[in-house]
Amino acid sequence: MKILLLGKNGQIGWELNRSLLPLGEVIALDRLGADLSKPERLRHIICDVKPDVIVNASAYTAVDKAEEGEELATIINGNAVGVIAEEALKLKALFVHYSTDYVFDGTIPETYTEEDTPNPINAYGRSKLLGERKIIASGCNHLILRTAWVYSTRGENFAKTMLRLARERDKLNVINDQAGAPTGADLVADITAHTIRILQHRPELSGLYHLVAGGETSWYGYANFVIDFARRMGVELKVAPNAVQPVPTSAFPTLAKRPHNSRMDTTKLQQAFDLTLPLWQTGVTRMLTETLDR
Repeated sequence: MKILLLGKNGQIGWELNRSLLPLGEVIALDRLGADLSKPERLRHIICDVKPDVIVNASAYTAVDKAEEGEELATIINGNAVGVIAEEALKLKALFVHYSTDYVFDGTIPETYTEEDTPNPINAYGRSKLLGERKIIASGCNHLILRTAWVYSTRGENFAKTMLRLARERDKLNVINDQAGAPTGADLVADITAHTIRILQHRPELSGLYHLVAGGETSWYGYANFVIDFARRMGVELKVAPNAVQPVPTSAFPTLAKRPHNSRMDTTKLQQAFDLTLPLWQTGVTRMLTETLDR
């Protein structure tokens, strides 16, 4: 099997370099090798490689910047994705693509299922929804995985930011009215490899799925989990145990609106691919252990 991986240096892309390797030959490209801001050039790259599977882990992810640069976000997250889908159809290749909770407005009280109607409230969400729709409209064999609150051990993430601030400050204010499940890039990559393996024999399972870790929390709950874990590990912190305070989203104004509810139902994915997704605390604990051991 020949796999073309786009976005090899991103959070998920970095982990995919590892998880996809046992499946066959992996041609991994970064932004310089495959620039999604120039969609038509992608046709030549895909045509030259002639992959059996295309995994697109490249995206425009600057949520706030997208409010002032929606045209570029639309090209990368929408139009370029459509071009990849068209080429995948020509080659009869499987196209694996990642989408986001931001396609929803976050207003319903329940967890979002794949059947719920998208209604993005920011430019980034609109651009990602366009990408989804172009894939589906192309008719190519596809796997769209919507995920949320993604972190990785490599690079910066919310947990590392909280640890740094907890060492520097006497008190912290953290948003408590947004809900979701912190989801490791390594989990997303491992599930991707698992689903690709199965889809080779059961193509009827292709389609749109939600992929997030089990359970739910708020950014405030996430921060407390991280800080409590660090304290138990003997990390010297300046912030007191009772000095982490919950605040509403309005306390931290941003250009782009964020959905308050990013909780997504993963029943469809788990049943289709015979999976049990771990609780979010499992992955965060592993990430923190690796981070604090360095």
